[in-house]
Amino acid sequence: MPQLAFAGSFWESYDVLEKPVRAGVRKAMQKFQQLTVPELHADKGLHLESVENARDPRMRTIRINDFWRGVVLAPDDGSNVFLLVNVVPHDQAYSWAARRMYTTNSATRALEVRNVVAIEELTPALEKAAAASDSLLFAKYSDTVLRELGIDDQVLRAVRTIVDTTQLRAFETLLPEDQCEVLQYLAEGFSPEEVYRDVVAERQPVDAGPDPDESLAVAIANTTSRITLVTGPDELVHILEKPFAAWRVFLHPSQRRVAYRVSYRGPVQVTGGPGTGKTVAALHRVKHLLTRSPDTRVLLTTFTGVLAASLRENLSVLLDSDASLLARTDVTTVNAYAHGIVSRIDGKVHSPLGDREERQLWQRVIKNLGLPWPEQFLAQEYRHIILAQDLRSWDEYRVASRRGRGSALSSARREQLWPAVELFESMLRDRKATTHLGVCARAAELLAASSPTHDHVVVDEAQDLHPAQWRVLRGAVSPSRDDMFITGDPHQRIYDSRVSLGSLGIAVTGRTHRLRVNYRSTEEILSWATGIMSQVSVDDLAGDSSDSLAGYRSLLHGRRPHIKGYTSEQAEIAALVERVQGWINQGIRPSEIGVCTRFNVLLDKAYDRLSAAGVPAARIRDNPGPQVEGVRLATMHAMKGLEFRCVAVLGVSAGVVPFAREVTPASVDALQHQSDLLRERCLLFVACTRAREALAVSWTGEPSPFVPC
Repeated sequence: MPQLAFAGSFWESYDVLEKPVRAGVRKAMQKFQQLTVPELHADKGLHLESVENARDPRMRTIRINDFWRGVVLAPDDGSNVFLLVNVVPHDQAYSWAARRMYTTNSATRALEVRNVVAIEELTPALEKAAAASDSLLFAKYSDTVLRELGIDDQVLRAVRTIVDTTQLRAFETLLPEDQCEVLQYLAEGFSPEEVYRDVVAERQPVDAGPDPDESLAVAIANTTSRITLVTGPDELVHILEKPFAAWRVFLHPSQRRVAYRVSYRGPVQVTGGPGTGKTVAALHRVKHLLTRSPDTRVLLTTFTGVLAASLRENLSVLLDSDASLLARTDVTTVNAYAHGIVSRIDGKVHSPLGDREERQLWQRVIKNLGLPWPEQFLAQEYRHIILAQDLRSWDEYRVASRRGRGSALSSARREQLWPAVELFESMLRDRKATTHLGVCARAAELLAASSPTHDHVVVDEAQDLHPAQWRVLRGAVSPSRDDMFITGDPHQRIYDSRVSLGSLGIAVTGRTHRLRVNYRSTEEILSWATGIMSQVSVDDLAGDSSDSLAGYRSLLHGRRPHIKGYTSEQAEIAALVERVQGWINQGIRPSEIGVCTRFNVLLDKAYDRLSAAGVPAARIRDNPGPQVEGVRLATMHAMKGLEFRCVAVLGVSAGVVPFAREVTPASVDALQHQSDLLRERCLLFVACTRAREALAVSWTGEPSPFVPC
């Protein structure tokens, strides 16, 4: 019986097919699996045909219907593994297949593909230009060094013609992925040793011998980052019916080594830009911990309820809805977990105030005490100093560090401010109210005096957690091997929480891993979105140094983002409706489309116009399940941690992003002013990097100053 494997290029083509064509693909693949290898070659209705003038003699096409054909790489070594690499119109299928060649990378041992004809056509012209150039991009690297990194003879000839990164980009869609990534890293200044460690070694199979095995089946088995091997008919049906869900839990080699490491000596931290697979790695770490011991209990936690629901859904996909494993995993937000601890031990929990109510309470404090500070300053002092350091008395506050605050406070000023804290907390007690961070502070106190609740804690979206929330998580599990697995990206910090993990008993020194390859968005989307963050410096998760997007890249390519301003809000929303309808007409399901705005007012208008045009729509805040069909609408904050094939970001206007009321005046606190601007910049970055294939950004009037030129 033949075995089917699916290349990443297949999923890219399959996802955009119309439903009848997808059904034809499923039917053809099911028939394919039922035949024997001799029957396939004898043509039993599938029309497995050779490709005339193909540069790779293993290329075949298979009939889907009269107009569509699948492109298949057939074994020529006696094995039974066939690789489906594309689904395209009939004439295009033969042209596409004739120009491609599949080979085994000498360093990573993975199967890779190149447009061999295009490289041959482009290289001679560039060789002439290179001969007249005084400098070449890769001149300082010898042939031996490049070959050790997996660069083969054809690519090496092309490499010796490249004079700058612009020419390298011209080659990117033609070159094999692993080799292209090696060249991208070298071009950015990474040393050959660093590239070998972070790219080549990460992708080598554990049992790699001295020479690559050219067997197609072995090469496919070594290419788990880009190829899905199907073992039976049930798995085939499952993966073809839910391809987008399958991608959300698919693990790549750099992620796999982090997620399935047998054990860590203590807390481990995984960072990386949007789409690098941090959440996927966290989910697989949960699976690893659960299957390692039948009694293990895992707390999987994140920042918002929407994210927790998404984690719960994807974990169920990953665990194949195994009730016994899911029962031993608690998936929740940190605040909800803290609320449960306080409710269980204290018997009651005061109701947390909303942001507006909290501001009003601080305004009353200022009025009652005649203080010289605005309520925004006092609220931030309470959050970033009092609650962050768990200060309980004047004596503690008097000597506390205020590092990171831009306005100095003398001892006399601190003494004037402390009664404001006492009055604020007294008002909370009188109202039988608290704050969310107040609940966390109480939960941490209770956990410190009781037994841990879980064996392991896995944290997603860690960059926005407040020190009070970290104390809760530290108390949920005993310090030990594999106690905490932490993932996050400081470039997506949208709530301005500052933390030193080491000071909270969470030491990750020597156990930090960085993911650099974006597997979600195209390079065109990624390149534009990273421009939002290009002018700023960002502190790392642990608060010890700065974080960088150096080496952050995508190996996927597609359309450039559509960036446009409009003269009126009505015109902007009308353009949105037309764009969403166009995406749906291309075969994209409404639930795979995300629409976001800074505030709900514009979002509600977009919802009404989409609904009036007959486009199904659902608000993220209503927690629509996967069974609910409809374009997903959310504020920029609610888009955190989510992903869609297509995303439209509306209302990116000056005065909205950044929003003046959310930015502390520089005259009040210069450092907080810069921190608030960074938070607003990160918010736009988060919204734009939710897109996988298509991104549209729009505004009315003047654009946000954060929009890249």
